Amino acid sequence: MGNSVILDKSKKFALRIVKLYKYLNEQKHEHVLSKQLLRCGTSIGANAKECAFAQSKADFTAKIFIAQKECAETEYWLELLYESEYINKIEFDSIYEDCQELMRLIVASTKTLQSKQ
Repeated sequence: MGNSVILDKSKKFALRIVKLYKYLNEQKHEHVLSKQLLRCGTSIGANAKECAFAQSKADFTAKIFIAQKECAETEYWLELLYESEYINKIEFDSIYEDCQELMRLIVASTKTLQSKQ
């Protein structure tokens, strides 16, 4: 699956999410949307990590699909933060592109899994 690439990128992405969360809390005094973003943005990597220790193929499949859903939710919260003007276009474009890249990797993995079934 190239899970190591997903693990590496999702961890780096999670660190960016944590930094964005801190910025939104400390500089923008935004606590609700940023908390949602923190939860789902860091969950992508957590679920990818769990894939490495899946007890079965079904467990692995379930975890990678959860990671995909968390990535989609992260996109939503990023869009909302941008459209509500908590983050500017440059900030949004940078982190959103990382999120979409991660989504492409995860989708490729889920498609590979589905083709093998």
